[in-house]
Amino acid sequence: MASKPQHHRPLAGTTQARQRTTSTNSTAAASIDSNPMKDAFSKYANYLNDLNDKRERVVKASRDVTMNSKKVIFQVHRIGKHNKEEVLEKAEKDLAVVRDQYISRLVKELQGTDFWKLRQAYSPGVQEYIEAATLFNFCKTGTLLNLDGVNAALQPLSDPSMEPLQINMLDYILGLADLTGELMRLAIGRISDGEVEFANKICTFVREIYREMTIVAPEIDDSSDMKSKMDTMLQSVKKIENACFSVHVRGSEYIPHLGSADASFPLLGEDDIER
Repeated sequence: MASKPQHHRPLAGTTQARQRTTSTNSTAAASIDSNPMKDAFSKYANYLNDLNDKRERVVKASRDVTMNSKKVIFQVHRIGKHNKEEVLEKAEKDLAVVRDQYISRLVKELQGTDFWKLRQAYSPGVQEYIEAATLFNFCKTGTLLNLDGVNAALQPLSDPSMEPLQINMLDYILGLADLTGELMRLAIGRISDGEVEFANKICTFVREIYREMTIVAPEIDDSSDMKSKMDTMLQSVKKIENACFSVHVRGSEYIPHLGSADASFPLLGEDDIER
């Protein structure tokens, strides 16, 4: 006769041991999930991810500011004897678009310490905006738009309850250094159009900027970038001075040669003009 199957009952101690093991594993898992160090690193990781995402948005906004500021500069260079008011009116509208549509995006992104954390991301666009705004202001008023004036124009873009975007002195000075190159091109264009007096005014203005920059530049931390800009500024000053001096010495016979491709003209030929 076949024997009946034996049914083994688990020992009470074994069951209790398994329960204790399961309980211990659950407690350990909960302890790991609530580990303060892990929580801290998760928080830092989220912060850095958010900051990188913001940096990408700021870089994109800065590129848009740069591109549209260049349009303002190109518009100002269309100025002539008989269209000054028309050209400047169009340039003023274009500058307002840059401020209200593109810089406003930077204002929304940059708050508090972001101004310095992300400066390298938005500095190129801000410098180009400074260049466009100061060039327009000089052509309209004959004066230099200072940093307070620039920031005052940006003030309405900020939420009154939050810290406003303030362009710092370093970006303003770097943008102002680039302005002299545009003024050099403007002066040469005005001489070729017979507006010698306006070119002389530009020459005096650029000399003054360069003189002041030679005092400020040694104090700037970003010395490598500023040094190259100072070298370019000096070249611009010399080109304007040479052009104005040639007009003064040679008179009206000099003016028709400007802008021509005549390689025999030594002081200011086509190749000497930066583009």
